[in-house]
Amino acid sequence: MNRRQLFRGFCNMLTLVALLVCMPLPARAAGGDLARWQQQAARVTIVRDDWGIAHVRGKTDADAVFGMIYAQAEDDFNRVETNYLNALGRLAEAEGESAIWQDLRMKLFIDPADLKARYAKSPDWLKTLMTAWADGLNYYLHTHPTVKPKVITRFEPWMALSFSEGSIGGDIERVSLGDLEAFYGKNRVAMAVPQGEPVWKEPSGSNGFAIAPSRSASGKALLLINPHTSFFFRSELQMTSEEGLNAYGAATWGQFFIYQGFNERAGWMHTSSGVDVVDEFAETIALKDGKPYYRYGKALRPVTVSTIDVPYRAAGGAMASRRFTVYKTHHGPVVRAEGGKWISIALMMKPVEALQQSWLRTKAHDYKSFLKVAELKANSSNNTIFADADGNIAYLHPQFIPVRDDRFDYTKPVDGSDPATDWKGLHALDAAPHLLNPANGWIMNTNNWPYSMAGENSPRQADFPRYMDMFGENPRGVHATMVLKDRKDFTLASLLDAAYDSYLPAFARLIPPLVAAYDALPEADPLKTKLKGQIALLRHWDYRWGIASRPTSLAVFWGEDLWDAVKAEAEARSVPVYEYMAEHATARQKLDALASASDRLTRDFGSWGTPWGEINRFQRLTGAIVQPFNDARPSIPVPFTSSRWGSLASFGARAYEGTKRYYGTSGNSFVAVVEFGDRVRARAVSAGGENGDPASPHFNDQAERYSTGNLREVYFYPDEIARHAQRTYQPGN
Repeated sequence: MNRRQLFRGFCNMLTLVALLVCMPLPARAAGGDLARWQQQAARVTIVRDDWGIAHVRGKTDADAVFGMIYAQAEDDFNRVETNYLNALGRLAEAEGESAIWQDLRMKLFIDPADLKARYAKSPDWLKTLMTAWADGLNYYLHTHPTVKPKVITRFEPWMALSFSEGSIGGDIERVSLGDLEAFYGKNRVAMAVPQGEPVWKEPSGSNGFAIAPSRSASGKALLLINPHTSFFFRSELQMTSEEGLNAYGAATWGQFFIYQGFNERAGWMHTSSGVDVVDEFAETIALKDGKPYYRYGKALRPVTVSTIDVPYRAAGGAMASRRFTVYKTHHGPVVRAEGGKWISIALMMKPVEALQQSWLRTKAHDYKSFLKVAELKANSSNNTIFADADGNIAYLHPQFIPVRDDRFDYTKPVDGSDPATDWKGLHALDAAPHLLNPANGWIMNTNNWPYSMAGENSPRQADFPRYMDMFGENPRGVHATMVLKDRKDFTLASLLDAAYDSYLPAFARLIPPLVAAYDALPEADPLKTKLKGQIALLRHWDYRWGIASRPTSLAVFWGEDLWDAVKAEAEARSVPVYEYMAEHATARQKLDALASASDRLTRDFGSWGTPWGEINRFQRLTGAIVQPFNDARPSIPVPFTSSRWGSLASFGARAYEGTKRYYGTSGNSFVAVVEFGDRVRARAVSAGGENGDPASPHFNDQAERYSTGNLREVYFYPDEIARHAQRTYQPGN
């Protein structure tokens, strides 16, 4: 070997050493880490049942956390990582410059240094769980070297605090990205509505029903768990330990607690709340010595000025970064400008308490212990419907509710210079709408106001500040009351029937004025002939959806077109759009919308009388978070509609570029009905299936059950799980 070859070999060795030193730790775990991960994995057992659902058992709670997050990563690591890229403000590092504003929004509130400090001060038991969470994900990456993270190659325990509450849309998302860009950016590009997308946004939210023993055939409490989220947003699983943990339900990808579910003694269902807990303050800004100040009372206070760096992946793949100078007052970060003032925003920032509350409620076995956990007051966005084996049913409003002066209208920015507009602590739990064991024997919430939750036994709106609810009633609330109020013999099956009841109360209100408008037309009007068949079809409709229903198709298309036509007018007059469509839209607007809808149906499907199931479809082709759709590929019909029209079973669908058919992306996702007693019984379904890999048999094996409401039996007890076990293993094996 000559000297040149020796030198080249020496250089190659140096290069290899450098690569090993720089290699992300999950790919070359430190000896101490690996030994610890393996020891913890040996204390965990994962049983996969015949639907691919993981039943995770650990010796300790931390072991169960290690195993359940490992199982989640097996099923869909992409969604796990993406949720934390979003929560940490690091999406642009994977997705490029288009995600910069989303990352900046997160970084206005989420600071790694702050989270690390909060982690250090967390209770020891919580730190143990967060460490197990990070270890479980890192061990997954170590044992799956072919899985290539987009950004996060090593998870750290403090990261769990960035995503501590499992809602579909966090409070931070109230900040408009367009307004944020207009304030902090340059050369703003106007945001266009994608082709084919309606101007309205599909409602998000959920349904929760609780049935008291007095209304059930078995004399036991029942619970409906029916979140309406984007599809494939949560993992269905069970986690148990020898420390009293035994929780089953839906866990938002990447989180280590069951968000909506039940244990052997109690169940909890969260619905998005209309309470106002996010407020904007109009700040009066003055410059002093070239620095910004804001007026507060009679004084000027300095605006806190700092910089935020947002890394992003440039077009060529290399990393780049943008630096922003950002502003903050004691109310919160400045997020936009309006009327010559800067607008700051105040919202809940209690990540340690929120994570504690999210975990501890999964171990609460009765109403008293559940209420004790709620005293942490770190739930800002969710109503809770509760039931337990003692026969209790209950409603809890969100627990983080700032006390405010009800003279001010907090739906708009309030004067930040007036100290009277400031938050003044938090309300006590019993100062918000709440209910325990009402005489009527049922409680419901459908993202509507809490003042109809139990019929005539509901809390009274007059007893609470205006800001306790900003939603009001909705068609699903009307529908829920209809299916609950008279029945006294509920079973799991009949509760499920109620959850899938096909009535559409919005159209029961909207169609009669449309028919009346047609009847009033002069005979010579061209619409009298054009719409004759359509009106005949709608005139005799029972307002129920169905796969074969032709009036459902016509009504949905008409409702969409009329909504788009009058929405701006309704908002300008501060009238709810439903009310405006029924009471204020002109006869001509209603009839023109029906003509337009008829033309659209005929153009896209060949007839304005096309059955609903030919249009409304469920399709899952890939594991991508943003699903592609294709009319030429297999799909299945879905009978239920958007919740916008009062359908309790929700399917948010529309046409996409290149499609005529409507494909759903949100609505019913995880659905369960539960009966509590000496032995818990439950049925459930998850949209599509449990696994995000198209090659998995559990990628789409629940699709037909999802579309028909034919929920599976839940395997909760060891004997049930053993009868249906398909694979039993330990993480890493």
